[in-house]
Amino acid sequence: MKRVLIATSNAGKLRDFAGAAAPHGIEIGGIPNFASLPTVVENGQTFDENARKKAEEYSLAAPGQIVLADDSGLEVDALNGAPGVHSARYAADQPHLADENTDDEANNSRLIRELRKVPPEKRSGRFVCVLAVARDGATLATFRGVAEGRILDAPRGTNGFGYDPLFFFPQINKTFAELSAEEKARYSHRGEAFRKFLAWCAKQFPEDYI
Repeated sequence: MKRVLIATSNAGKLRDFAGAAAPHGIEIGGIPNFASLPTVVENGQTFDENARKKAEEYSLAAPGQIVLADDSGLEVDALNGAPGVHSARYAADQPHLADENTDDEANNSRLIRELRKVPPEKRSGRFVCVLAVARDGATLATFRGVAEGRILDAPRGTNGFGYDPLFFFPQINKTFAELSAEEKARYSHRGEAFRKFLAWCAKQFPEDYI
């Protein structure tokens, strides 16, 4: 089984990537001693900037290896695209200045409060993922995935993480938190970005990835 390194300590993201990789016979692994590495400050203005920064810096800890890092979040139209790149810190008083992520429950609670007067037909939004691929400190490529949906006024489901319980995907009439890892990979922003990465790998490194 081939192995791909993911620069994250987020268990939810690792499950998502594992779900996307399993059908292709690829194992997802973390960077060795990741917890001891200096934290990369995600101060970019876009998902692309943050993904590139994380992939480049963390790839230095795994010389010669292909390292993936993603930045992802939820964009809600009624909130002018918020929480966006600040999705993981949305519950903070000033998310753009927060040094640490706020917990999922707090983030979801704030989102519910912000949308409490917004009618269902105006609760459109999307999950966005930008996946950056780096080796030895240089970005080799980036891939973007998007999932369009609607934001609920109460959570549904116990799987997933982040805003998954509030993100309703009309195509299957379920929230992302009501899906298995494999099902979520089929429909999610992260799954789409990962499939694009696999297609790129098949062309760039056919001896390793096919």
